[in-house]
Amino acid sequence: MHIPSIIERKRDGHALTAEEIGEVIRAYTLGTMPDYQMAALAMAIYFRGMDAGETASLTRAMLESGGIMHYPANAPMVVDKHSTGGVGDKVSLILAPLLACDDLWVPMIAGRGLGITGGTLDKLEAIPGFRVGLSCSEAVNQLKAIGVVMMGQTGAICPADKKLYALRDVTATVPSLPLITASIMSKKLAESLDALVLDVKYGSGAFMKTLAEAEALGEAMREVGEAMGVTMRVCYNPMEEPVGRAVGNALEVVESIEVLRGGGPRDLRELVITLASQVSLVDTAQLERWLDDGSALAKFREMVVCQGGDASSLDHFSAVHCAPVVREILSPGSGVVSRVDAEAVGRACIALGAGRSRSDDTVDPAVGFDEIVKVGTTVRAGNLIARVHAAGEDDASEAEKRFLGGFACE
Repeated sequence: MHIPSIIERKRDGHALTAEEIGEVIRAYTLGTMPDYQMAALAMAIYFRGMDAGETASLTRAMLESGGIMHYPANAPMVVDKHSTGGVGDKVSLILAPLLACDDLWVPMIAGRGLGITGGTLDKLEAIPGFRVGLSCSEAVNQLKAIGVVMMGQTGAICPADKKLYALRDVTATVPSLPLITASIMSKKLAESLDALVLDVKYGSGAFMKTLAEAEALGEAMREVGEAMGVTMRVCYNPMEEPVGRAVGNALEVVESIEVLRGGGPRDLRELVITLASQVSLVDTAQLERWLDDGSALAKFREMVVCQGGDASSLDHFSAVHCAPVVREILSPGSGVVSRVDAEAVGRACIALGAGRSRSDDTVDPAVGFDEIVKVGTTVRAGNLIARVHAAGEDDASEAEKRFLGGFACE
């Protein structure tokens, strides 16, 4: 096919055929289509968009650029959850082993944190020895053994997505609904799922700032998933304040273990149950019991052992990573907490070293915040509203300033 003609047609607002889209992705993956042509096409898509059929064709082409997971004929139902990202969103660490208690297979391909959005892989790697770099065959063998695996994207899965995203990142074409949809869904569909629940976040601490934007993205992903034969469930959740009461890699693992023991913050537990119930075969009461009776924690331990982690560290995880400075943040006034801005907390965590500004940055697993007060809580001046965990006193002071900048009580 003549690539410039394809670029021209999309530039002029015409729909591309599945064959044209497939040829473009194949050529780009193989390197026969140069970056400058793909950049031009990405910008044309950014301005002209894609209809549902084009988006589904793009997703399929990116999916077929690499390998997919294959399961035996007698495999149980295969399910997963995807979150569009947020601050303190450690739901996956709890939900994946919980769903595996339901005799489901959960092959969760997760990502790293970038910007204010925390990454599941970074949290898991706070567990000593935990290995996220599994091959597809290793992942399937682990699913056969315990029903759950949490891993990173291998080089064999969706190489077109990896290459195109890097180009979008430097050509100002990241915020494109069809390109976002294809990027997310191609990786999830490579898991060969029967059902997927989407946790689409909106608000200050999310990529989509309004519910309308979130609904547009959620509907686009739902349409693509259903076109590919996957049962789709979409939930929309606000991200104005952090999920739970901890933000930071090791601190979020601590909180996840608390929920897996039947405790933890109410909002986090409820979110896990709500999302899990969308793809589970049992009712919410049974999901609650698996959290309360230790079944989900036992499954999490099995996963840690299978992936090389030190399961004994889970019994005293708050002592595994200890920041040199732990400082209490006290309320400057009295009243009902009306704001704990997720974006402010997320940016403070990046400054502490808990997140990344660039993909090659390293993270400090020990730093972050815990004991964060929830909106709606009544406080008095001098009450504890959070603790900051920092590498030094100056870092702690700056983080406290940022946190208080996003805090209000009335």
